[in-house]
Amino acid sequence: MPSRLLAALDLVTLAANVLGSLLIVSLVGLITADVAGRNLLGAPLSGVPELVSLSIVAIVFLQAPQALKAGRMTRSDGMIDILHKRVPTLAKGLETAFDLVGVLVLLAILYAHWPMMIRSWLRSDFVGAIGDFTAPTWPIKTMLTLGCILLALQFIARIIRRFVQ
Repeated sequence: MPSRLLAALDLVTLAANVLGSLLIVSLVGLITADVAGRNLLGAPLSGVPELVSLSIVAIVFLQAPQALKAGRMTRSDGMIDILHKRVPTLAKGLETAFDLVGVLVLLAILYAHWPMMIRSWLRSDFVGAIGDFTAPTWPIKTMLTLGCILLALQFIARIIRRFVQ
């Protein structure tokens, strides 16, 4: 049963990563069109800076769970590699402690972010200037929430994989 749940989590994590990649490609196109419009036509696209600043946060939170799952999260492995060779039980314990701290940090972020996401939805918060360009903030805040949840679940999955599989 855990292997099916882990496989489902990995599939959702991969989908979030693909969504983050699509956001990157979209931003490249948007920025290219903005620069071309600005330099060739003297008419930049409205709202590009706002969309870029919002999207960067979403991209990070959508792609971080896949980076953790694939073992590409930035960290220093020197000491832990030595411990894995000499005292594997201690190494497993330290890795588990790291994962638990990761879960706690993400739960704290979710605890702080959840009311902001709900408020953004209920108040129809937006960025930009009325009459020129506006974009709602709730989709980005929702992606951040999804990314936090997936990252916390991937930390938990690392613990499960370490001791069960």
